[in-house]
Amino acid sequence: MSGFEIGLIGFAALIFMLAIRIPIGVAMLATGMIGYASIAGVIPLFSFLKTQMYWQFTSFDLSVAPLFILMGQFASKAGLSQALFRAANVWLGHHRGGVAMAAVGGCAGFASISGSSLATAAIMGQ
Repeated sequence: MSGFEIGLIGFAALIFMLAIRIPIGVAMLATGMIGYASIAGVIPLFSFLKTQMYWQFTSFDLSVAPLFILMGQFASKAGLSQALFRAANVWLGHHRGGVAMAAVGGCAGFASISGSSLATAAIMGQ
């Protein structure tokens, strides 16, 4: 069987698993593992999983995410989110749909300050 056919079968299996209410992560994991094992074999699959788990846990890419969320919490407790929303509401609130535009404006203001969409979601989502 070619890789394309295995991919089509895997996609159909993924849609089926989602239709019977299997969680998305579990369905994607099962589909990926079975597809990789059918193309490369079971031994390369276990070898890949072993090295991939090691590299995921030794990666520093996501180590700053909790600190950005903490920064968002500090800014929220300091009242920065209300101040940004009020400023955007003064500028945009009189237009039709002004509250929604003010929310987007406040989010854009904090995103330009922090540079983190994660911290922006944490601060403006409260």
